[in-house]
Amino acid sequence: LIGCDAGTLNFAKIKGSHTAMKSGMLAAEVVHKAITEQERGSDDLTEYTEAFNNSWLYKELYQQRNFGPAQHKWGNLVGSAYSFVDINIFNGNLPWTFEDKKADHAAMKPAAQSKEITYPKPDGKLTFDRLASVFLSNTNHEEDQPCHLTLKDPALPIRDNLPTYDEPAQRYCPAGVYEVVDNEDGSKRFQINGQNCVHCKTCDIKDPAQNIVWVTPEGFGGPNYPNM
Repeated sequence: LIGCDAGTLNFAKIKGSHTAMKSGMLAAEVVHKAITEQERGSDDLTEYTEAFNNSWLYKELYQQRNFGPAQHKWGNLVGSAYSFVDINIFNGNLPWTFEDKKADHAAMKPAAQSKEITYPKPDGKLTFDRLASVFLSNTNHEEDQPCHLTLKDPALPIRDNLPTYDEPAQRYCPAGVYEVVDNEDGSKRFQINGQNCVHCKTCDIKDPAQNIVWVTPEGFGGPNYPNM
């Protein structure tokens, strides 16, 4: 795994392009070496781990490792204060690493315990609706390919998630992939607009029942940001 799939984002800088590129460069160097070697005893590219750990990329990410977990543990104010001391004074060398013991999907609160958020209507200047943003991502999936988003139990979203969580996939998906649609007979159905998917995999992580299965789509379909 390399780049964003390997979680190379530098949380403190909110920047990941340089780290993702470096991880890809390291991987390419290891693969090139493996291909050009005439004899090789194993197909496992174990040298990548060593190259990664010896690079500036590892040092940068290790220094910032507690930034995100500190925010989760103590909130933005105290977490940011801790991170400032950890990163700027101790240079990330404090002898511990925070971990989130609870999975993201297990932290979901029922709708009855949560305050509904009313977002202002997008103004088209500073804020934009989801479909406009999906358009800018240039995402595309071939229409005749199987949907890369499937459900272990197709009835679960309406049966369980809707009454308990007001079906959170409607809100946590940034691309409007998931909708709860009213049928003509008054019943509701869970609709998946797989064409819109921007491959963030939030649904695969956040679905409270872990019912959504995200797999790699066919070909090279998905978002395409040509200016990155």
